[in-house]
Amino acid sequence: MPTKNSTPLNLQMGFERLSEPDHQERLKKLNARIAEAKDTLEPKPASEEHYSQAQQGWRMVTELVAGLGIGFGIGYGIDVLLGTIPIFLVLFTFLGFAAGIKTMMRTAQEIQDRQAAERAGDE
Repeated sequence: MPTKNSTPLNLQMGFERLSEPDHQERLKKLNARIAEAKDTLEPKPASEEHYSQAQQGWRMVTELVAGLGIGFGIGYGIDVLLGTIPIFLVLFTFLGFAAGIKTMMRTAQEIQDRQAAERAGDE
């Protein structure tokens, strides 16, 4: 237990006490450095408006495969229910393919329109 005449450890080792204004100034500088470090380490928010070419390509492939799969499933289901030869399977697979192509074309048009708007906004 320290006595009234004993000196603190930091003064015994050669450290001097900071006056209150000096302490406040150092604290402000430290807070500024911490805020700057947080800003540089903080990840940028992901914006959904800017897709990479690979993401756009995978989206289009997924739309095509989904159309084929849905068409195949509907055709197979109808053939099983009616007990027919796979005429509906083939028919609905082609219709699913056409729907997938149409969806892909609509997506490509959206991408093209967005890029044209960005170019027009840059100029």
